Amino acid sequence: MAQSKATKKFEKNKLKDTLGRRKEFAKIKQRHQVNDKRKAKKAAEEEKEKEYAASQVQDSGRPAKKQKQQNANLGEMSVDDFFAGDFELPKPAPQKKAKAVQRSEKKRARELFEDEEEEEEDDDDDAESVGSLEDEPLQVDEQDDAEDDGADDDDTHKQDLNALKEKDPEFYKYLQEEDPELLNFAEDAPLDEIDELSNDEEDESKDKKKKKRRSKGEDEDNSNEVTKEKIGRWSNAMTEKQSLRAMREVVLAFRAAAHLNEENGKDYRCTISNADVYHEVLLSALQHIPAVLNHHLPIKEMANGKIRVPTDSKKFRTLTPMLKSHASSLQHLLENLSDVATLKITLTSLLALQPYLLTFKKLIREITNTIVGIWAESSQSEATRISAFLVLRRLIVISDPSIREHILRSTYQGLIKGSRTTTIHNIGGINLMKNSSVELWGLVEPSLAYTSGFTFIRQLAIHLRSALKNNSNDSYKTIYNWQYTHSLDFWSRVLSTHCETLREATLGAESPLRPLIYPLVQVTLGALRLVPTSAYFPLRFHLTRSLLRLSRTTNTYIPLAASLYEVLTSNEMRKPPKPSTLKPLDFDTNIRATKAYLRTRIYQDGVGEQVVELLSEFFALWGKSIAFPELALPVVVMLKRWLKEVSPYSVSAAARGGSNGQSNNSNSRNNANTNTKHQTGARKRKSSAPDAGGNRNSKLNASIALLISKLDANSKWIEARRAKVEFAPNNRTEVEAFLKEVEWTETPLGAFVEGQRKVREARKKVLEEARREREEERKGRREGKREGRGEEGFSDDDAGSGGEDEEEEERELEVEGEMEDELEDEEEDEDEGEMEMEED
Repeated sequence: MAQSKATKKFEKNKLKDTLGRRKEFAKIKQRHQVNDKRKAKKAAEEEKEKEYAASQVQDSGRPAKKQKQQNANLGEMSVDDFFAGDFELPKPAPQKKAKAVQRSEKKRARELFEDEEEEEEDDDDDAESVGSLEDEPLQVDEQDDAEDDGADDDDTHKQDLNALKEKDPEFYKYLQEEDPELLNFAEDAPLDEIDELSNDEEDESKDKKKKKRRSKGEDEDNSNEVTKEKIGRWSNAMTEKQSLRAMREVVLAFRAAAHLNEENGKDYRCTISNADVYHEVLLSALQHIPAVLNHHLPIKEMANGKIRVPTDSKKFRTLTPMLKSHASSLQHLLENLSDVATLKITLTSLLALQPYLLTFKKLIREITNTIVGIWAESSQSEATRISAFLVLRRLIVISDPSIREHILRSTYQGLIKGSRTTTIHNIGGINLMKNSSVELWGLVEPSLAYTSGFTFIRQLAIHLRSALKNNSNDSYKTIYNWQYTHSLDFWSRVLSTHCETLREATLGAESPLRPLIYPLVQVTLGALRLVPTSAYFPLRFHLTRSLLRLSRTTNTYIPLAASLYEVLTSNEMRKPPKPSTLKPLDFDTNIRATKAYLRTRIYQDGVGEQVVELLSEFFALWGKSIAFPELALPVVVMLKRWLKEVSPYSVSAAARGGSNGQSNNSNSRNNANTNTKHQTGARKRKSSAPDAGGNRNSKLNASIALLISKLDANSKWIEARRAKVEFAPNNRTEVEAFLKEVEWTETPLGAFVEGQRKVREARKKVLEEARREREEERKGRREGKREGRGEEGFSDDDAGSGGEDEEEEERELEVEGEMEDELEDEEEDEDEGEMEMEED
């Protein structure tokens, strides 16, 4: 929440003096209260002394003569008469008055000191509460500072140790030699206080023999080497008796296992020298420690997903060093693990420990960064990344707003970091990160979701503005890269999910993220047209798909036809292409085309397919709109004009196909005849206008003609149905309800789009299966060669042949790398040349 100007001015000019006056007033008030208490206690003590003196007078009220007679009689009595007679035992003399007064003064001083401390705390709390009421932002800041101070006790301890090292290096060296664990307070806490809880839980009525046996077992356990027998005893104690002492030993062993084979100069209490023992230690710690903690510190989960942990109890305070040590060991282990099964078990154990770690803000932030790193790592398996996401999701549900904001920021940064490069192998993982991150933005408070979204979209806008203002040749590279593209696509997914029309209708309120649609669309359209060259047509198609998704789910009109028509009017699509043997460009995993693809038939066909697909998808969104004929008319006119320019010898056929809806075969035959005529007279027309021969691409022209025919058919279908309506255009309710009961696939354009989707999905499935088969075949050949080399041994010929085979197997990847290098070398010349051609 932003502070007002008045608040900032008050903080700058008057806050310090106001707090000083409050503290002085609190001290004076405290002094008066202490004096009043002293007077009251003094009066009470005087009354007690008077009562005591009166009682003493009553007890000693006998005459002195009688006392003398009794003393005389006692002196004349014999021993037998003395024991045979009745007598009163002498009462013990009262304690000396000096000692009684001294003890009462000590007790009174101790009580007074405690009362003073309580009063100081109460007065400080009152002063802080008054200040927070007058100035709300200060309350949040002071609370956060207090939490940070409580979370940074380890840092304070380290600073004290550093100061000790500078002031008294000899004593510091003595501590290093005698008690090194004292210096490693954060992670290597001694955990000795847990024995007190364990002793309280033990039954004090055990026999001495059992105690001796237990002491012998403890002597055996005091050895540093961890064995399977020890782990078995610890595991049984934790599962059967929920023993805290056994859990402490397992935590110490797990700490040593997490830092195994590391040269960090630290000495750990336990040593592990066996792989099986290492495995057993990990399993015992990861499986049993959460259960023991839940037994001693039960967690109460509320209906809204919040949890409640008894942090004020003595057990929690005693177990705090153990929790910090174990959490730090878990974090260190996660940073160095590579086994999928062990990673999954570790993340599952951390999922159960999260409620106990919420009070340690600094530690939970470090653990969050580690988990985000696992989630964003492309080399991790899908199951591992999903397990890491579940940990993040659980943490964002049970944590407070400060930790939630850190999780959102870390998740977004991890997404950007993990999408630096995009290939056919990691595109699935990037989409997994996008879809999972979208869910996190729906679990936080609406205000936090809007604030974070606005901040990150504003950063994208600032980058775009810098690229527009900067006239250097490399300024566009900050925008035209995979990270920026994935960022825009990610925010498109966030707004598409949480601003969906059906979702808002179900909730009965508009999403607080809906105001972010307009700035995101503006930034995306600006990035889309930053460099209008044919090499970056794939990036334009990526951003167009993001805007189509946003328009489809939020029912927001976004003008996309103009940017797609610009692709058709480029020289890349109007001039005849050159033949090429390159494989088709994968538009899903590329944002730019290399120079080898430009002006080729394969690239022109691919760009044409993308334009037709995106135009049909765009108009299908509004295929049931009552204004569809007016919406499609300008685009239909421009497409017919373009078709006339690129195929002058088949204009009549294209026009008939657009008006009458003829099939693709007639258009293809006409365009084929036109191409034949162009080929025979190409040299004669060499000096004529560049557009006289058209693009000589019958496939592309036929697809555009088919799209024109579908748009005309859908316009006539809408006109036939709106001719029967009786309401005026200003009746918004009836306009929005027009053809609401009709499915979009029942329209002429919708049926066409649905058929094209099925064809693309089937083709994509076939290509994916073929790619997997090739990868499996390569893997099998590679393993077979390795086995053959292992049996027969290596030779120079084998090494040479093996190298040739590996080069042949990975030739496609090398070709792709060469194309990228070629683009980097000739990028500036290519962009300048393309810009000049576009101007011509």
